[in-house]
Amino acid sequence: MASAAEQLAANLNFGAFSKATELKKRIWFTVIALIVYRIGCYIPLPGIDPHALAQMFQRQSGGILDMFNMFSGGALQRMTIFALNIMPYVSASIIVQVMTIVSPQLEALKKEGEAGRKKMTQYTRYLTVFLAGVQAYGLAASLQNGGAVIDPGIIFIATTVVTMTGGTIFLMWLGEQITSRGIGNGISLIIFAGIVAQLPRGLLQALELGRTGALSSLVIIGMLIMVVLVFLFIVFMERAQRRLLVQYPKRQQGNRMYGGESSHLPLKLNTSGVIPPIFASSLLLLPLTITGFLGRQRGGDSWIDWIIQQIGHGKPLYMVLYAAGIVFFCFFYTAIVFNPAETADNLRKYGGFIPGIRPGKSTADYLDKVLTRITVIGSAYLVVVCLIPELLISQYSLPFYFGGTSLLICVTVTMDTVAQIHSHLLAHQYEGLIKRSKLRGARSNRGI
Repeated sequence: MASAAEQLAANLNFGAFSKATELKKRIWFTVIALIVYRIGCYIPLPGIDPHALAQMFQRQSGGILDMFNMFSGGALQRMTIFALNIMPYVSASIIVQVMTIVSPQLEALKKEGEAGRKKMTQYTRYLTVFLAGVQAYGLAASLQNGGAVIDPGIIFIATTVVTMTGGTIFLMWLGEQITSRGIGNGISLIIFAGIVAQLPRGLLQALELGRTGALSSLVIIGMLIMVVLVFLFIVFMERAQRRLLVQYPKRQQGNRMYGGESSHLPLKLNTSGVIPPIFASSLLLLPLTITGFLGRQRGGDSWIDWIIQQIGHGKPLYMVLYAAGIVFFCFFYTAIVFNPAETADNLRKYGGFIPGIRPGKSTADYLDKVLTRITVIGSAYLVVVCLIPELLISQYSLPFYFGGTSLLICVTVTMDTVAQIHSHLLAHQYEGLIKRSKLRGARSNRGI
């Protein structure tokens, strides 16, 4: 028999959505915030020569700039006030999470609850400002070295650093506002909006290749079918969980017996999300970008040029290193976000135990073993999803926007946002049931 929550979920419809006033306000706030973000992606920085900038980006094709330009929704290529996008904040968040393992002070701060979370959020903001300033300075210096600046000098560098850092801080604030007053995770939605804004352009590029004969119609149709299949595969794998049975013992309080129920501890197959592909591709494409900024031409005779050629898109060495990087960051990030010893200790505090496993260290070892096995499957899934589009990009010169990382972000953010909308609708349904029950109780009391 279906539970009450399942019955409510089955009865959700557009009528319930139209009555959910709070949810509609949140959705409108999110839409307006994303529109503001997209407008900022077209406000250019002062002092930039657009023709020289276009030539500079053409020289840097295939480097890390392509990936960050995709995340910024084209703002980096247009060199706007949001050129750095929200990536400094993402990097700062990951660094702070890594430091909680290294620093005992941060680890203790993490366990302090809401007060500790606020302090760590403040540290993340400070680090975001620092990283944004450093990246803005590097980008400004690169623009000067590349000849893309009309009037180079210290004034240009100072204004660029202040403007780009301010743009990142504004996006950080906007993402936090979306999370608190809108729907979904604000930071993820900003990245998602940037990728989705570039997808039509990538699709038009693919169709243009078909029109000119560079790609056959069968290849384009096969590409679209593959994208749909990859979407379905990602949805299936992202929803996959390993549920561990947790039993709670019975206890007597007065004349009543409490407890004795069982629940499940869900372990996601892909705990690390899209972090491993982003980090792995960034590390591999970094040498290409550095050599491009230094003005070094590819195709030379030195061993540096040979290495750069071997780690280009579609090269065997690039594929091997990319897969190894994804696997490494999968295990690394999973170890950060899930602590088996802490989870086992929490289960023991509340009297829970896994049947057949002793509480304490044995439970922690068992959780670690299960988590290691499912992380192997999760990392293999990420490798398959990310390498198949890379092969197609290298073999058929498909647009970069159809890469596995962009597909992963689109699917996971969409699933998370839809889940939050669903939870708001369920809460609205529950509120309606409570109000109706109160009205019925009041009428029955008046009848008495």
